[in-house]
Amino acid sequence: MNDTHTTLGEITYTRVYDAPRDLVFRCMIRPEHLTHFWGPVGTSTPIDTITTDPRPGSVFETIMVNDADGAEYPMRDVYVEVTEPEGLVWTEQGVEGGMPTSLTFTDLGNGKTEVVAHQTNVPEMYRSPEAQAGMQSSFDRLAAYVSAL
Repeated sequence: MNDTHTTLGEITYTRVYDAPRDLVFRCMIRPEHLTHFWGPVGTSTPIDTITTDPRPGSVFETIMVNDADGAEYPMRDVYVEVTEPEGLVWTEQGVEGGMPTSLTFTDLGNGKTEVVAHQTNVPEMYRSPEAQAGMQSSFDRLAAYVSAL
């Protein structure tokens, strides 16, 4: 299942992964996993540019690199909530007023996990079809990565 719902200023992505919840959760908080899928197709996120400290008030930082021209796209988030393995909430600092993102991990049994990603205060450029396709391609990369583990 792969679903996206967009309303003014909000986006909700729902995806089912063929992997246990604990594994999918760890993939979202550990640099050695994030480096394999973080960012849309056409970008990479070198492990030495990923900082995670999954505790409320701590940072989640990455630098995505455009594979074609080397352009860098830094991201700096602050964790708001960390409830292992059920959920993560962080706020992106590069968006005026912050852009909260919550991830809910639901164990569906049989080694499957549903992840619902909900973002609020989403700038218009992040709600474009191109931006949403980029986000979906990152989820596709995560699906391929966890199924190979």
